[in-house]
Amino acid sequence: MRLFTLAFAATALIGSAVSAQTIERLKETNHLTFGYRTDAAPLSYQTTDGNPAGYSPAICNEIAQYIANTFEMKNLDVDFVAVDSKDRFDKVANGEIDLLCGAATITLSRREKVDFSIPTYVDGTSVLLPKSATGHLSDLAGKKIGMRSATTTEQAVLNSFGAASVEADMVRFNTHPDGFKALQNGEIDAYFADQSILLVNYFERDMVNDFKLMDEILTIEKHGFALAKGDSDFRLLIDSALSELYAAGTMQKLFQAVLPGATPGAGLQAMYVIAPTLP
Repeated sequence: MRLFTLAFAATALIGSAVSAQTIERLKETNHLTFGYRTDAAPLSYQTTDGNPAGYSPAICNEIAQYIANTFEMKNLDVDFVAVDSKDRFDKVANGEIDLLCGAATITLSRREKVDFSIPTYVDGTSVLLPKSATGHLSDLAGKKIGMRSATTTEQAVLNSFGAASVEADMVRFNTHPDGFKALQNGEIDAYFADQSILLVNYFERDMVNDFKLMDEILTIEKHGFALAKGDSDFRLLIDSALSELYAAGTMQKLFQAVLPGATPGAGLQAMYVIAPTLP
């Protein structure tokens, strides 16, 4: 039985000052605020009834249980707050959310603003395009290329096309659904995103007959949960929870629950082995 209650919120609740240590506040309030992406299925998304779902929120539910057990809390209130790709790290940095349970790649530039947990997933940028297309970057020259704005995918695409000296019309979208819709309507010639996001939409949107998902990836990206910079005690608590979940095989079970029948890639399988940290 869960020892905490989940109160799903549509907007953020401003907490105490960022400088306050999270664990100290947590013990006083029995309250945590988790952020999640609404459009990054299967890793993090919002259901039709407005609740968070996906691999990352499922992991954070387990983390909440670990925290409740660790501090012997009879009740731990958890708010899941929807965040946008453009403001998610700002909300972590200013204390609006305690932990970002979304699909976030760990990068050095982002670590200037926030800290990250140990890795939770391995993904990479790939592309979805019409079946008649070859999949070579050179064949996309002069064509309309779609991607989600304010993501590592955007930078990966720009870097790859620049390195190949290929010029294309780069079209940024505010949400993935907008991008997939544009691809299906013929408004763009290819759509780049994390391979996991492409895979889910490829099947759920019935694109199998007219489009193809390339096996190749442009990047290898480690995902992690973002938290306030400099709060080492809270980061250790989160890493301890994740290490226990890895060691117990729970991370693999959560992956299969979110993507039944899917086989983890080589990078994710390696993470299952190397991610747990000795107590």
